Amino acid sequence: MNTRTSSLPRLVWPGQEFLPGYLAALERGWSPNNLRAEAGREEIERIRQDADAFLAGLVDREGAGPPVPMPDGSTVPKLPGYRRWIWDGEFCGSIGFRWQRGSNTLPHYCLGHIGYAVVPWKSGRGYATAALRLLLHDAPAEGLRYVEITTAPDNLASQRVIVRNGGVLVEEFMTVPALGGHRELRYRIELDAPLA
Repeated sequence: MNTRTSSLPRLVWPGQEFLPGYLAALERGWSPNNLRAEAGREEIERIRQDADAFLAGLVDREGAGPPVPMPDGSTVPKLPGYRRWIWDGEFCGSIGFRWQRGSNTLPHYCLGHIGYAVVPWKSGRGYATAALRLLLHDAPAEGLRYVEITTAPDNLASQRVIVRNGGVLVEEFMTVPALGGHRELRYRIELDAPLA
């Protein structure tokens, strides 16, 4: 496996050859879920129990997987979707894409179509911006006209990532109680939007 880093990241499908880097990031305390920090520890356990099943569960275009835990401990049905890993010769982060079949809208418990998280030791390199740009090329294949992405009002770095990829602020809103009942900003990216 090539561990040398390059200047531009690519998106890879989760697989055995990339799993050691992903697992190492989890073991360093990183989590792909910014709403549930404990998700990282849970994923370590799932990988240790059955790495092949863990990897297969990251790509679920039918939404057939088990219910998804929420920050308040409740669970919700899994949506169709998948995760890709950001790779520059080393693991850099994760970007997830989810949708609801036949509709651009999402259920109230799902904040956006796309979520991303870059490991802290790779932040500030434009990797989230590049990963989002790459993932946006996949969205029309799922019948979407636009995607929505949410971020906290004080997360200026994430707002820049979204805007650089054509995102336009749609609204400020309060999340449902199961997601903590806090303020979020919702951005929309039209899938034919010009990139900044």
